[in-house]
Amino acid sequence: MRKLTTLCVCLLLTCNLAFAQNKGDLQTGNAIPTGEIPVDPNVKVGKLANGLTYYIQNNGKPEDKVELRLAVNAGSIMETDRQQGLAHFMEHMNFNGTKNFEKNDLVDYLQSIGVKFGADLNAYTSFDETVYILPIPSDDPEKLEKGFQIIEDWAHNTTLSEEAIDGERGVVLEELRLRLGADERMQRVTLPKIMYGSRYADRLPIGTKENLENFSYDDVRDYYNTWYRPDLMAVVAVGDLDVATMEQKIKDHFSKIPAAENPVKRESYQLPNHDETLVAIASDKEAAFSRVNVMYKDRRNAEPVKTIEDYRESLVRNLFSTLINNRLGELRNSANPPFVFGFSFYGGTFARTKNAYQSIAQTSADGQLEGLRAILTENERVKRYGFQQGELDRAKKSLLAQLEKQYNDRDKIESGRLVGQYINNYLDEEPIPGIEWEYETTKKLLNGITIGEVSELINAFIHDDNRVITLTGPEKEGLIQVTETDVLKLIKEVENADIQPYEDEAVRTSLIEKVPAPGTIVSTKENKVLGTKTMTLSNGATVTIKKTDFKNDEVLFQAYSPGGLSLYSDEELLATAFANGGLAQAGIAGLSLTDMGKFMSGKIANVQPSIQGFSENFRGSAAPKDLETLFQMVHLYFTDLNKDDEAFNSFISKQKSFLGNLMANPNFYFQDQTQRERNQGNPRFTGFPTPEKMDEADYDLAYKKYQERFADAGDFHFYLVGNVDEEQVAAFAKAYIASLPGKDSNEQFVPTKFREKDEYQKFVVNKGKDPKSLVNITWEEEIPYDAKTEMALNALGEVLTIKLVEKLREEEGGVYGVGARGTLSKISYSNVTFSISFPCGPENVDKLVAAALGEVEKIKKDGVSAEDLAKVKETYLVARKEDIKTNNFWINSLLRADQEDINPNEMMNYEKEVNALTAKEIQKVAQKYLDENYFLAILMPEEE
Repeated sequence: MRKLTTLCVCLLLTCNLAFAQNKGDLQTGNAIPTGEIPVDPNVKVGKLANGLTYYIQNNGKPEDKVELRLAVNAGSIMETDRQQGLAHFMEHMNFNGTKNFEKNDLVDYLQSIGVKFGADLNAYTSFDETVYILPIPSDDPEKLEKGFQIIEDWAHNTTLSEEAIDGERGVVLEELRLRLGADERMQRVTLPKIMYGSRYADRLPIGTKENLENFSYDDVRDYYNTWYRPDLMAVVAVGDLDVATMEQKIKDHFSKIPAAENPVKRESYQLPNHDETLVAIASDKEAAFSRVNVMYKDRRNAEPVKTIEDYRESLVRNLFSTLINNRLGELRNSANPPFVFGFSFYGGTFARTKNAYQSIAQTSADGQLEGLRAILTENERVKRYGFQQGELDRAKKSLLAQLEKQYNDRDKIESGRLVGQYINNYLDEEPIPGIEWEYETTKKLLNGITIGEVSELINAFIHDDNRVITLTGPEKEGLIQVTETDVLKLIKEVENADIQPYEDEAVRTSLIEKVPAPGTIVSTKENKVLGTKTMTLSNGATVTIKKTDFKNDEVLFQAYSPGGLSLYSDEELLATAFANGGLAQAGIAGLSLTDMGKFMSGKIANVQPSIQGFSENFRGSAAPKDLETLFQMVHLYFTDLNKDDEAFNSFISKQKSFLGNLMANPNFYFQDQTQRERNQGNPRFTGFPTPEKMDEADYDLAYKKYQERFADAGDFHFYLVGNVDEEQVAAFAKAYIASLPGKDSNEQFVPTKFREKDEYQKFVVNKGKDPKSLVNITWEEEIPYDAKTEMALNALGEVLTIKLVEKLREEEGGVYGVGARGTLSKISYSNVTFSISFPCGPENVDKLVAAALGEVEKIKKDGVSAEDLAKVKETYLVARKEDIKTNNFWINSLLRADQEDINPNEMMNYEKEVNALTAKEIQKVAQKYLDENYFLAILMPEEE
């Protein structure tokens, strides 16, 4: 498993954590396989004479595109003391001049063919590796050739001129500035304990300010010459091109790189064992969140998954993670939750050589010990009593369903989602057997995995040695800080506590216990331009479906009805705004969230209702086989949403814990204060949620208003896009949608009466002790809606972003990132919003604001160059070519056209409209709307 930060782990767990976690089965199969894990026959793996490894796969989604990666098996862990931060700095330098692309030429060229810097073209550096990311068109031989030339240049043709090195120092120092803050300060305390006794503790990839300012030209050149060599590199090429062509390109470009003479050994750095429990407690006045983490590092070094027996062991470990996290999820949804969220997993640490079992929780500021007790107790409960068969059966069903979905979509997976596994194979020896092998092998293995061996893992995971416990959180008046003594005492208390076995309560097997009387379909209308069909139901509701073949096992679902919060009185809005998010936490049809989790085992379907500013909505998705479950859930959210004070109070408790110290963070505080300033006089302004506002949230009124908002299904429009069976959808629509009450209310939203001031205003917020500033420049104006104006405003944002990067980043070296964005929306009234945003040093604010506004004035005066207009157009056309073959694009476009009363057929004219866009139109909207009446918001450090 990859080396993960806490945040990354949270995200991965949401998506079924690690390799093989989404695998399960209740079936019997053929004989249990043995031997080595094979390599996917769809990928060609080779090695050149100079030692460079390559991976190639033909994959047709998206069309006419190849994903290229250059993986360098060296990162910050390889740096000398004089080179700290230079592995990452070297990554930057590869975009700042190579043999075949002078400074800025590379980004300029890629923008001209529709590849966006940052969004498409990118790279990252970690402790152990550096990876470069380049998507390139495959249908143009010249562009394809240049793509391979670029990654060849990254491998061995970087020029590293003194001028370019000095020019990039400011950019990297600005990136370092972005990382300053509470998390960085607390990490200085916790990392030495987490990575105790290892080189990783003092080799963070960003480096140090002192070294970045003072390193010599030879320091970075030495790093490049030592570690950028073919025996430490892999090239990955996956995309819509035949394998032979890609392989020949790799050979042509990389075979000529000479093998390193007397290469420096690439060391594998260890994470030493320790007998004692290490405790690190860090607090900070600007910390927004409180977290606890218990890490049990393995005693032995990590071994790669090579054999089928290894693979089976990974299944057992990941089933364990699923089971323990199901229990922690139940605890999170309990009446008095001990944490905002909690989860456990077995996997990698920052060090490649060491795996660990970790339990993590986010808590309230004063609830760290309670959260720690909870995760320790759940681990202890498993240690004493193990898991139960029903838990394992459900986990296997769910894991198999997820794996089956991947298997069904195996010929529709995007190239960008394939390349990562080949990089991981090269860097970490992770297996690449392919989804067909995983699916078939898992079905054969999973049935033989017993509850005993899953439960037994806890004894290998948990031990007194190699244990590290970290606590991070706010420091504020009245808050008693946890001590190391408190933590060690708590460990003993849990070990000796009276802990009862887990009770696994069964749930019913049907979602709807009383089937409603079906309605009918009154009419069906087909739109041949868009390939959609719209059914009007007997209660007035409409259901639009678009059948696609973009994914085999995906149906996306959305629905909306006009009205939303705009139909609430000012008093009702303020009383319920922060209660609405907790309504669905009560569950449906008498089933709690925990019950629903059990019921949904083995099913792929989800639906979430919401009440937004100007509409009530549903959003969800399902595998085609589980579409009826989705429809049943929608029906129940209309008719049988539970009202449960205990569940709502649990929601409020978690929200208060999450929000408790949010305003200590300078960025959140800046956003809050800026919104308050811009909304002076707005009686419907709710602002950021706070613990006090959560306490005032009126659940009874929110539930009553929810029932009102969802009382009439007749003014809802439902959308389904994906691999839908039209006859099946029609049957489900009659049974579960047409059977809902239709009251012919025909509600419309009420436009906002409040308008922000259209005048110049400078608003400065002083918050935070780090030398960090944030600048937002915003223009807003009410105008009639016009599609051409909307496109011109969007294009102005793209063009201005290009110019601001050139000026503020490349020329001034004053920012790491900068962006501009223009929109024109019809909801709730037609208004232009245009903004420029960037972080920088406080000493540079005035200079960079002037420079940014100077770029605006240049466009107003001189217009947009043909080259920049061509870049924007190509970016739009390349993106649309891919987007139009995704379900997400279609469902969002259809919904937006309906909501904003736009002819949906116009989306098919997009290419024509882009090609017709002129530089004069972009200049005109700049002249008309980017005037002297703007809101300038600036975050500055607190004054001493």
